[in-house]
Amino acid sequence: MFKLNLKIAWRNLWNHKGYTLINVLGLSIGMASCILIFIFIRYQLSFDEGFKNEDRIFRVVTNWKYEAFDDFSSGVPITFPAAARNEIAGFEKVGFIVKRGDVFHIRDDHGREKIKTQQAVYYADPDFFEIFEDIKWEYSKPRAALSEPNTVVLSKTNAIKFFGSVENAVGKTITMGTRVNLKVTGVIQDMPQNSSFPLGIIVSYETYYGRNNTNWDSVNSSSSSYVLLKKGITLADMQAPLARFNKKYYPVEKIAGNQNNQLQALRDIHFSEKYDNFADSTIGKSEIYGLAIIGLFLILTACINFINLSTAQSVNRSKEVGVRKVMGSKRKQLIVQFLTETFVVSFMALLIACVIAELAIPSMQNLFKGQVQFSLFAHPLIFIFMAILVVFVGFLAGFYPALVVSGFHPALAVKNKIALNGNGLGLRKILVVIQFSITVILIIGTLVITRQMAYVKQKSLGFNANAVAMVGMPGDSLSKTKLNTFKERALQIPGVELLSFCQTPPLSSDVNSTDFTYNGVKNKDFELRTVRADENYFKVFDLKLIAGKIFQKSDTANGCVVNETFLKKMSILKPEDAIGKVINASGNLVPITGVVKDYNDKSLRESISGLAIFPGKLNYWNVAIKMDSKQILSAMKQIEALWNSTFPDSIYDADFVDAGIKSYYESERITSILFKVFAGVIIFISFIGLFGLISFVATQRTKEVAIRRVLGASTLELVKMLNGSFLILVFIANIVAWPLAYLFVSKWLAGFAYRIDISVWPFAFAMAISMAITLVTVSIRSYRAASANTIDALKYE
Repeated sequence: MFKLNLKIAWRNLWNHKGYTLINVLGLSIGMASCILIFIFIRYQLSFDEGFKNEDRIFRVVTNWKYEAFDDFSSGVPITFPAAARNEIAGFEKVGFIVKRGDVFHIRDDHGREKIKTQQAVYYADPDFFEIFEDIKWEYSKPRAALSEPNTVVLSKTNAIKFFGSVENAVGKTITMGTRVNLKVTGVIQDMPQNSSFPLGIIVSYETYYGRNNTNWDSVNSSSSSYVLLKKGITLADMQAPLARFNKKYYPVEKIAGNQNNQLQALRDIHFSEKYDNFADSTIGKSEIYGLAIIGLFLILTACINFINLSTAQSVNRSKEVGVRKVMGSKRKQLIVQFLTETFVVSFMALLIACVIAELAIPSMQNLFKGQVQFSLFAHPLIFIFMAILVVFVGFLAGFYPALVVSGFHPALAVKNKIALNGNGLGLRKILVVIQFSITVILIIGTLVITRQMAYVKQKSLGFNANAVAMVGMPGDSLSKTKLNTFKERALQIPGVELLSFCQTPPLSSDVNSTDFTYNGVKNKDFELRTVRADENYFKVFDLKLIAGKIFQKSDTANGCVVNETFLKKMSILKPEDAIGKVINASGNLVPITGVVKDYNDKSLRESISGLAIFPGKLNYWNVAIKMDSKQILSAMKQIEALWNSTFPDSIYDADFVDAGIKSYYESERITSILFKVFAGVIIFISFIGLFGLISFVATQRTKEVAIRRVLGASTLELVKMLNGSFLILVFIANIVAWPLAYLFVSKWLAGFAYRIDISVWPFAFAMAISMAITLVTVSIRSYRAASANTIDALKYE
């Protein structure tokens, strides 16, 4: 029976090639979009999965609660692990890992350097790997490999890259920086791409130069601790022991901000909006839910098309249904027959969708700049998803048309006198309203996101980053003695205008902040952001002084410059009143020499910090070089050559400041592109759906149109008659969509401290686009109906 139904289904689909093509095209595009969204969501949800004890593994994070704001860090004090091991009984193991960066030199058997590379280095204790016991070791074990100082473990890729094979790597020596020789004592398998721990070079914690720090209020986000709870212990059970621990080690009278440690579940790390991770890869669950909703919208839109087109076609098949019923077919058999056709169309669409998705995957990878590798069939779950997708689409799109068609009265069906009732037409109108509401929401979202991104690019940040390159400087003591020589030679290069040694550009997410005293009074309202830069920093970035003067040239801090926000937070009304007042911050007791006009020191999602700029030669790790924009290429080549000759043991690293600023809005850039693509897809699918419904209406009203023509109606009048109801539907869809779209864009824009105002224009433009699409689509089909031969429409069979 199934074989017969399949053969009949194929024959009917082949006989109506136009409708079949439209159905398959709409469904395949919708399915392809859903598959791509599923691949991306599956990849994001798979982060840090598969660890044996993942439900007992937690990261320790640090929180602060000041009077004016809350602060968060993924790091802990260096002293935390030792204290926690001794005092918190619920922890089975406490591991510690620190991320830094350094230059590594690999030499051959004759001592000649063959590889020089700059990479992240992780200082880890054996307990870290015993917590994550699923990390596979190619050679050795954690205790044996990482217990002694000056030992290093390599990933398999690095072992092969440095020494040709895992076997050759073991026992060899690599040099970190210029002096530290490390013996390779172990090799681990490469960490998967969906891991928050991209471990490549792991040095024993006993080698870490900062391991003896005893300051409990010194927290760096790159110093992380992970704990394994004892079996049977839950997160709730740990609240009381942690509270006692926090009270002991973070007394309010000694440590500012009510500092405390809390536990974060391993599987929550990748989705954290407050805390970063070693992979520099996070995504909010709200973004994942948003993509899932868009995928659902896409497939619903495609299914609405199928329903409209199938219903429009059903009238033409009324005779077939009548004959089948006269010959003894039951309604159940007819439903199965028509559902079989739907499943055939769905399966065909799925095959085409797989091809479309495979072709789109390279573009999807390019969207993420090659940092993520996607594969269509990398995980068995994709096959389950595809099967569910076919079943879901088959039933959702096919069940209602099957019920309608199988319910035709046989006598009326044979005489071709079928007229679908008003309820059916009403349902299809509701579906069109839903479809176009989705379209309008996406159009409005796309317009607002695009405008906000344009605003972000064009807004004045309060400093000039044009033609300024940030070049990394070595941090060893020998290199620091060469800084003045490098500066003198660099300024002689044609095209180089100014040069400033500093830590970061004016806008940077690399934030150093501290509590401070102002004129001898301890401040409790906010932390002061401290910026290290020399006296040329203000000229290089064109920062505007509004009071006082720049601090004097010095190797150590002899003064500082604060910004306007600092004055506002300190309730200082006149900039001149701050000049000469003394700030004590980060070990510097210096007077305020000047006040600089506010500039955006962080991305436009955040407000401007209260900050102070200090000099301090020993704390510079970058040099900002201002160039003539017409000579950038030649100047950069000469700067690189000069740098390599001055610091031969280090690796040159440079980036333009304006390029770095753009990177802060990478997730918004991706969101903008996705909205544009999916809005285009839904508009296209809606175009097909609208064509289906006007086809249905035109078929139903063929005789009415013919009679009106005989009575003198013009083609234009007939087109206007057929168009009117559809324009009303789209207008209603806009009214429904506007409040929903407003809620969406308001919430999205709330993530920016600096944002555009929501005006009426995106809403009006979305209505204009949807009305225009409707007018064009409906007019094409209604014109054909209005200009058809009246004799063919009125003749009696």
